[in-house]
Amino acid sequence: MKTLLSGNEAVARGAWEAGCHVAAAYPGTPSTEIIENIVKYPEIYTEWAINEKVALEVVAGACFAGARALAAMKHVGLNVAADPFFTMGYSGVTGGLVIVSADDPGMWSSQNEQDNRHYARHAKVPILEPSDSNEAKLFTKLGFEISEKFDTPVLLRLTTRICHSTCLVDLQKRKEQKIKGYVKDIKKRLMLPAHARLRHIIVEERLKKLEKFSEVFPYNKIEWGKKTLGIITSGIAYQYAKEVFPDASFLKLSLTYPIPKNLIKRFARKVKRIIIVEEGDPVLETEIKALGIKVIGKEKIPLCGELTQNVIRTSFSRKDKAKIKKDKIPPRSPVLCPGCPHRGVFYIINKLKLVTSGDIGCYTLGALPPLSAMDTCVCMGASVTNAHGMEKALGKDFSKKVVAVLGDSTFFHSGITGLANAVYNKGNLNLLILDNFTTAMTGHQPHPGTGKLARGEQGKRIPPEDVVKGCGVEFVRIVDPNDLKETETAIKQALEFDGVAVLIFRRPCALLVKPKPSYRIDPELCNGCKLCLRIGCPAISLEFPEDRKKPLAVIDHAFCTGCGLCTQVCNRNAIIAPEQANT
Repeated sequence: MKTLLSGNEAVARGAWEAGCHVAAAYPGTPSTEIIENIVKYPEIYTEWAINEKVALEVVAGACFAGARALAAMKHVGLNVAADPFFTMGYSGVTGGLVIVSADDPGMWSSQNEQDNRHYARHAKVPILEPSDSNEAKLFTKLGFEISEKFDTPVLLRLTTRICHSTCLVDLQKRKEQKIKGYVKDIKKRLMLPAHARLRHIIVEERLKKLEKFSEVFPYNKIEWGKKTLGIITSGIAYQYAKEVFPDASFLKLSLTYPIPKNLIKRFARKVKRIIIVEEGDPVLETEIKALGIKVIGKEKIPLCGELTQNVIRTSFSRKDKAKIKKDKIPPRSPVLCPGCPHRGVFYIINKLKLVTSGDIGCYTLGALPPLSAMDTCVCMGASVTNAHGMEKALGKDFSKKVVAVLGDSTFFHSGITGLANAVYNKGNLNLLILDNFTTAMTGHQPHPGTGKLARGEQGKRIPPEDVVKGCGVEFVRIVDPNDLKETETAIKQALEFDGVAVLIFRRPCALLVKPKPSYRIDPELCNGCKLCLRIGCPAISLEFPEDRKKPLAVIDHAFCTGCGLCTQVCNRNAIIAPEQANT
């Protein structure tokens, strides 16, 4: 039986078919839908962990107990999980362990464009790269088999287009796997220096065995065409290169670390010219050049950005690249949703001209005009520690004009340790937790502050304010962000507090509540002053009627959620509530 699946859906299906027992992840585009689809299979225990490190440690524990386990994360998530990832390379596995890294070339939803193929080399673990959804499912299953055969975690590297594009996938039945059970073996799992030194020797021997395996791995394969041109490629780049160079000979690599050196040399001897087509860093190119093989790679193909057929075609075009027309897509700045509860907080931050250390999530959009209310964004949780560092460098006076902003899910992910650090080190920190009861940016996944579990059942809710007080914070307030006056007063009070102050701005995400009736503009009272535009709501715009000398604000009723924030900034009472409009 065949059906259309995205790459993420295919990984989930592959895990199920392979007899996977435990899966965990933290949501992050482009990997989120892997766990969202695994939860549909009741045979697999599935959880949203509070961060990627925790997710990997949970599945590592399941692996130690002899279960097949999978952790999924976006590329920067593996940075968070790097500590257990590297150690698992030494300790090896009992049950099969697959770690999915979803890279984001082009940075469609990420703060960097790192290539996680480097992680496989650094951690000395094998890496599989599928080129479509069917291979994503197949390689997930093969990943468990390779993991158990060679006593190693396996890194499955996806990219954005593999994650989100669809193709026909061959569905098979689940192959049940017996959980092997836990057997005490401290020399294998307890990484004291004395044990780790012995394990390092085993890891290096394992790499030699994996290199021999890569030579016979059936998905490292040659596809002969014209031998005037040979293409060595992997992942989604294979699909693009096949379209651009349909007559060329191809060496398609799927197990890309360790590389099959003899297979590569054999291919190189039979083709006249070789091009390496890979998305991201010159990882294959560097290794193949080290074999003494002359190739064309990143001197032609861009190092930065996402590859497409047109990008590859343009890279080898004889035309002047400056004259080649690019697709013209009308620009549209990303904005907070209509009715977003974060908008009022950012409006006040902008009004008070505060310095804001920001974080990863929907609220990062508060950096854009007209709110323009965020100064830094480094990684999950860095808002708290960045603000603390600023204060330590510039003193208490500076802390009276700086706030740290992060969301409820991010607070549980990485904010708690920074907060405890600030309290412990006598910091003067003003932390604003924007609590909208969900992980909104990635599609409303639950977290400890919601109390919901991955399959929707009720777990134990952990209120952020309880955690904050447990960290020793004495100044804790819960504020409605849709009340601008209350929001401004609370922020000013927090700024004057000597020590660590935390404000929790609590209101559900606008997409989780039923919208109220729309507001409207009274044209007799509106003087086109544009004050209402300062809140950056996409439901409000300006028109320029011919019968008016001044512009007229208008509200798009299809967008307006009836939050009423705009009425609090209009000083002419020109924005009319629904109940007033009907009288």
